[in-house]
Amino acid sequence: MKPFAQFPDDWKKNVRYVLTDIDDTLTNNGRLPAVAYHAMERLQDAGISVIPITGRPAGWCDHIARMWPVNGLVGENGAFYFYYDDKRKKMLRRYWKPETERMEDRRKLDEIKHNILGKFPNCRVASDQNYREADLAIDYCEDVPPIPMEEVEEIVRCFTQEGAVAKISSIHVNGWFGNYDKLAMTRIFIEEVYGEKTENIKEHIVFTGDSPNDAPMFNYFPHSVGMANILRFKNTLTHQPAWVTINEGGYGFAEMVEILLADLN
Repeated sequence: MKPFAQFPDDWKKNVRYVLTDIDDTLTNNGRLPAVAYHAMERLQDAGISVIPITGRPAGWCDHIARMWPVNGLVGENGAFYFYYDDKRKKMLRRYWKPETERMEDRRKLDEIKHNILGKFPNCRVASDQNYREADLAIDYCEDVPPIPMEEVEEIVRCFTQEGAVAKISSIHVNGWFGNYDKLAMTRIFIEEVYGEKTENIKEHIVFTGDSPNDAPMFNYFPHSVGMANILRFKNTLTHQPAWVTINEGGYGFAEMVEILLADLN
């Protein structure tokens, strides 16, 4: 990982999209700092589309799509994308699976939930679970005292042993049924909303993230950036970002935007 301050000047002018995780990438200690929000506004003012790619739930994503300075977002680790059309005043919701399949998946995830909570009494179902439509989020350090990473990995195995997919974020273990992830739905979003194929425009995209569930994005996008807090996962990442910021979370994101737009202002 190279310092993002070394990002070449001749690459900056080609960036048209910034894709970004939310938790611990735009936030610090669970809060969205003003500098991160302003950084998103600055990107939009510069003509760069801002698209969060998050594990957060559908309920939150509806709010974010409507009220944040973003151009749509992917939620629940790729279960859907939401895009709010300002001109038509209409929300487009595109899911990976139909509602009937999501309901059946919920039944199976409820069984896994009871198994996990029985084995690991120090973890909890995530506080945002009621707003989710496709996955189960187990909180291992957001609203509970952090549990050892060995136990977190055991929680992952509780999902995978039942045929589910499971990913570790900076705060949750997210599990779901389906062959999708953040990258798969991101590619669909860009093709359906912008009419472009991601494989043809990789050099025009920057992705920012901070945790293991961002690894597919780090691997796919050459201009991938980890916030400084990514370093705590350095030895467990299957794929590392190409670049890293000095600052953590939202302050690192604002740092990245400042460098990216430095020669464009």
